[in-house]
Amino acid sequence: MNGTLRLAWRQQRLPALAGLLLVTACAVWVAVRHAELADIVGGHDLTACKGWNGACPVDVEVAVFDHTPGIRALGTLAVLLPAAIGMFWGAPLIGREVERGTVKLALTQGAGARSWFAARFGLAALCATVLSAAVAALLAWWWEPIANMKDGVYWFDPYILSGTGPAAVAGALFALAAGTAIGLLVRRTLPAMGLTAVAVLATTAFLTLFRRDWVTPVDRITPGMTPKRLIGSGWSAGYRYLTPDGVQHPLENCTFSGEELRACMAEHGYTGRVHKVYPSSDFWTFQAIDTAVYLGLAAALVALTAVLLHRRRGLV
Repeated sequence: MNGTLRLAWRQQRLPALAGLLLVTACAVWVAVRHAELADIVGGHDLTACKGWNGACPVDVEVAVFDHTPGIRALGTLAVLLPAAIGMFWGAPLIGREVERGTVKLALTQGAGARSWFAARFGLAALCATVLSAAVAALLAWWWEPIANMKDGVYWFDPYILSGTGPAAVAGALFALAAGTAIGLLVRRTLPAMGLTAVAVLATTAFLTLFRRDWVTPVDRITPGMTPKRLIGSGWSAGYRYLTPDGVQHPLENCTFSGEELRACMAEHGYTGRVHKVYPSSDFWTFQAIDTAVYLGLAAALVALTAVLLHRRRGLV
């Protein structure tokens, strides 16, 4: 371990050990709860349990009800973990050195700005990757036996869509990069931590609220008054009415049911209904979009930080 990396480890071992303790505690908790869940669902065929229209044995329904709060709690931790990494690891990574003036000494030594930054950020990125991947894996492992079951947690819930898979790891790297860049620019640790939290949570909220705008749902068409196809584990994006020319019309035009609905559809010339659905296979599409956005932002922020450090403007 060279000098810059050794120094980086000495200065980052506290958050690294805190992360290790967090993962260890989560692993013990999830292992115990998963074993309890496996004992209940292990003897059942859960094929018919999946989806909003599923029907499960009573003991499985009780298990879903009992384990869902814990899964959501761990999912909340997974979703908020990037913000914590950005605040408590990224913002002080360079910002504290700038605030104390010790960056001047570091950048005037033989190592140089690039190798100093590479050692510090590289070690932090490695730890953030391991930490976020471990929490995401634990969440997915606990959730999997009762995934997409009625009254439980579905694949499109933010707990799962944002808290598992490569998107969770990419989000942690983005948060680390954002905190590092903000710390360097602001030069005061506490304000940088606050701004980092706002930036990371705002980005996560943006991706969560608008993710459906970037993917086209599947149209499930039912002619006339034919019973609608069951949604299963799909993510509903609403209903429309269909006219013979293929144009879709708002559901608000006919909010009735039964014979009243039939009469209203005839009055407007509707020949069928359209249910817009995101199938469960779109999980990976949404994951790919989030991952690409996070990694793109992270790369840009790391490049910005490296350029600013290389120029050393106002720092030494």
